[in-house]
Amino acid sequence: MAAIRDFTIDNKSLRKKSRPVILQPNFIIPVVILTLLVICAIFAPLLAPYNPTVNSLKDRLLPPFFAHGGSTAHFLGTDGFGRDILSRVIYGARISLSVSMLVILITASIGTIVGIFSGYIGGRWDSFLMRVTDVSLAFPAILIALLMAVILGPSFWTVVIAISLLGWAPYARLIRGETLRLRQADFVTQARIIGTSPLRIMGVHIFPNVVNPLIVLATMQVGLVILTEAALSYLGAGIPPPTASWGQMVSDGRNVIDTAWWISFFPGIAIGLVVLSGNFLGDWIRDKLDPRLRQL
Repeated sequence: MAAIRDFTIDNKSLRKKSRPVILQPNFIIPVVILTLLVICAIFAPLLAPYNPTVNSLKDRLLPPFFAHGGSTAHFLGTDGFGRDILSRVIYGARISLSVSMLVILITASIGTIVGIFSGYIGGRWDSFLMRVTDVSLAFPAILIALLMAVILGPSFWTVVIAISLLGWAPYARLIRGETLRLRQADFVTQARIIGTSPLRIMGVHIFPNVVNPLIVLATMQVGLVILTEAALSYLGAGIPPPTASWGQMVSDGRNVIDTAWWISFFPGIAIGLVVLSGNFLGDWIRDKLDPRLRQL
């Protein structure tokens, strides 16, 4: 009887663990938030009620609709130049998504190439590339971005280049570790025995087997890139005004935070939600792709 009862409990626990994906909050909530980010970025001209860069001094510093003195004409209020906060938050999603996608594409490509080459070739090349990677990981990216902003001037491409300049290092370190493990695998040894070229082994045999950790890291880097872009814009080294950027909006409201809190509050909330969503989704993908962590 005890064995039957234990078997019944185990079956119940298995049924509980095998919930459909659509019912898992750590998946559906981040996906909904990130989907809203993509929709706002793509359809910003259709969703935004006002032009985000047009000033209207007669409407300056209007509070949100739910606060005293607020109006539904400006749902989330206005800033010190009378610009609609909701419109600027929506257009800010376009900047954040564009920067994050470009940076991740560049850094993931460079880091994957460096990691596979370093891990498979080994020797002096491995030592040299990993020392460069260590320096890149140790160097503060914000400082490089500030230096580039002084040299090149703040712009969209300055932000992309500044973040990408050091952002490839985590990918290189991760992919190199995976490559070192795969280099000793039987299928790689057999390919080497039959005379397959190193370039083909790296591209055809090793790369497909590092895609899973690459996807996990890229997903988790979305929030970090957006946070870095917002920090650069806040410091004046990112997207120049009057372009709507979440970091720039937070910076605009810092001097009036006690009287016009909404200027910094709503873009700050947007940054926090997107960063947390990227991290949670990355954790979920890692659990599903890693057989050691996969739940039944």
